[in-house]
Amino acid sequence: MKRLIVQHKKNLFIGITILLLLLNYNILLNGLDANFFGIVFSIVLFVIGGRKTNLNLNYPLFGLIFILEFISFRLNTKSLHFLALAVFTCLLYYNFTGKFSFIAFLCIILFSSLFNTFFNYLTTEIKQTLCYTSYLALKNFITINKIEGVNFYINNSKITVDTACMGLSMFKTGLLSGAFLLTLEERRQQTYFNIKQIIFFCFIMIVLNIVSNFFRIITLLLFNCTEENILHHSIGILCFVFYQIIPMLFLIRFFKPEKKELVYKNSYATLFPALIAMGLLFVTSLKIKTDQNYDILKDLNPKYHIEQGSWVDEEVFKISTPEKLIYIKTPIHKPLICWTGDGYTITESKKITKNNEKIWQVKMEKNNIHYLSFWWYECDNKKYTSLTDVLLIKLFYNKSVRLINETIRI
Repeated sequence: MKRLIVQHKKNLFIGITILLLLLNYNILLNGLDANFFGIVFSIVLFVIGGRKTNLNLNYPLFGLIFILEFISFRLNTKSLHFLALAVFTCLLYYNFTGKFSFIAFLCIILFSSLFNTFFNYLTTEIKQTLCYTSYLALKNFITINKIEGVNFYINNSKITVDTACMGLSMFKTGLLSGAFLLTLEERRQQTYFNIKQIIFFCFIMIVLNIVSNFFRIITLLLFNCTEENILHHSIGILCFVFYQIIPMLFLIRFFKPEKKELVYKNSYATLFPALIAMGLLFVTSLKIKTDQNYDILKDLNPKYHIEQGSWVDEEVFKISTPEKLIYIKTPIHKPLICWTGDGYTITESKKITKNNEKIWQVKMEKNNIHYLSFWWYECDNKKYTSLTDVLLIKLFYNKSVRLINETIRI
């Protein structure tokens, strides 16, 4: 039996993998919708840039899959499960060919839906930091009356720097461009970069991207061109080329790949981690497909009259009163992302202390109407401002966690 499995291991693994992917069809479709080009390009890089290695990557990859699936199982997190499936395909490719591309592997992680979620959670903080830094750089050269979050008041007129002006979509494009340059350089010289070189070059790419976004905002403000038009997009592309692509083409000359390709010594003993990982993926896949009971209304403060509310979907409960609009959600639904998606402009987001508890306060506007929003995470009637804290509570103690968002019109 063992000999039969060894002889047909490729066909067996490919068949089971196809079945596993079909079982997760909806999760894969949602993940590809978010970054189809980036994921496909990363896979191509993984194939053409893969190199033979004698490093035993079976157990590190299995360990990563185990951690991702443990969290996915406990928190019903589809983004982590999607990433686990991607890591599993890398594990199979490594088992079949003995090749692995660390550059492309980093790209696969960066273009996963997990990184999208993480990036979306940081978008508002990144916007406000970049805007304030731009204000410090410009205040001695042009007259800026004041700055409020992402709103600049210049010559008594308001200029709003919205998400489109951040150039955040260029962030992953820049990293993918850098990965392509590294892979091209490896193939040209027929040698390979070591892990330290790859990580250091990625760090440089991130710094260059921040610099590119910084000068993009400054240029857009100087030209008073924060509305989307041809000039707006042209400035974004030019800043990306001058402050990221050209410096990368210059710096890549100082990175010399030196590692030679190794002779890979295959061993059928490496089947074990892949088999266990496959079992974990199947169990988690079936768990995620079952209905999830979020319990977001369990032990809710009686001041929220749930009889006046209604379910928007299984993860969002809405209570609308003349004084305020209240949303009770699962923790993953960050209000700033939801409001931005509905066309609101976030002008300020900060932590405040209310009734001796820290919560988030957000100022926003839409159609010249201003709103004030307060939100926090809640567990055991205690308020939190960190998603990480409440997810750890849910992960290890399996307690009900919710997000509460109260919004009033100013």
